[in-house]
Amino acid sequence: MPQLTKIILTQFKNYSFSSFQFTERITGICGLNGKGKTNLLDAIHYLCFTKSYFSKSDSLNIQFDMDGFRLEGYFGNDKITCINRGANKKELFFNDVEYEKFSQHIGKFPCVMVAPDDIELITGGSEDRRKFIDTVLSQMNADYLQQLIQYNKVLQQRNSLLKRFAEQGKTDWALLDVLNHQLIQPGEYIYQKRKELTTQLIPLVQKFYHQIADNEETIALNYESQLNSANFATLLDQYKDKDLILQRSNAGTHKDDISIELNNHIFKSSSSQGQRKSLLFALKLAEFELLKATKGYAPLLLLDDVFEKLDDKRMQNLLHWVCNENDGQVFITDTHRERLELAFVDLHSPYQIIAL
Repeated sequence: MPQLTKIILTQFKNYSFSSFQFTERITGICGLNGKGKTNLLDAIHYLCFTKSYFSKSDSLNIQFDMDGFRLEGYFGNDKITCINRGANKKELFFNDVEYEKFSQHIGKFPCVMVAPDDIELITGGSEDRRKFIDTVLSQMNADYLQQLIQYNKVLQQRNSLLKRFAEQGKTDWALLDVLNHQLIQPGEYIYQKRKELTTQLIPLVQKFYHQIADNEETIALNYESQLNSANFATLLDQYKDKDLILQRSNAGTHKDDISIELNNHIFKSSSSQGQRKSLLFALKLAEFELLKATKGYAPLLLLDDVFEKLDDKRMQNLLHWVCNENDGQVFITDTHRERLELAFVDLHSPYQIIAL
């Protein structure tokens, strides 16, 4: 993958107009809190994913009191431009040619982000873990993203229909059957792809967990899906009465999860903070490794404030693996310039420091 050599931010979050050149494969970004370290990483993420890693709504990415923003990034000879004109008007260009759909861009410049709130991936609800799996798969497989978009669209229609049945007091079974049929195909596809991915992902997570945690704890991960025990058509039939009562769809891949156990106990309730951090990095490095294997090159790696998360030894292990055993581009933020420089000097690799 060509290196990101330059980024220009206009009215993006706290940046009025700023331009940054990246001269080395390893870049440290330092500065006090509130200076825009995380926002700079997020701008890079935006160019890869057409959306912010942190903000659900695009309006939160626009500088205060402004009407829109513009991001421009140069990956080798390729230029990506994103223009947000406010009021949900957004355009994305690849070498000055506009994309018809944003989804066409996903996976072109694969990227893995690690940020402080990611611990939700382990402690939060199943939605966070599904999102993680979907992010990996969407970058590996363009068809998967299309099927996921289709599934979510039909699911929304089906839920609206169930609400309408309750309001009207009558059920149109024929119409429900049509939507069931439209849901089954993408649902079965998503299930198969998630099942294949987790089979590859789980051993990698276990390997990295042992490396980072530096112990022999047994960590077990399992892909949980209602489709493990029955086909989708059967499930929709089984849950039909419950769906009508609760006015929403209770069966499908939108209920999937990954269960995690540590020494045969539920990880969420039996793990220390250190164990959670180790697992978070293990999950992210496994994502990195899978993307690398699929694409044939290392994805971009964005590490936000990771020094606060790991002790020195684990941090050095992580940086050595990321920077020396891989040839991908890495961006790391920290409040302390000295700490960044000390860590980089130990790696004996060329690096650049950007002070905000």
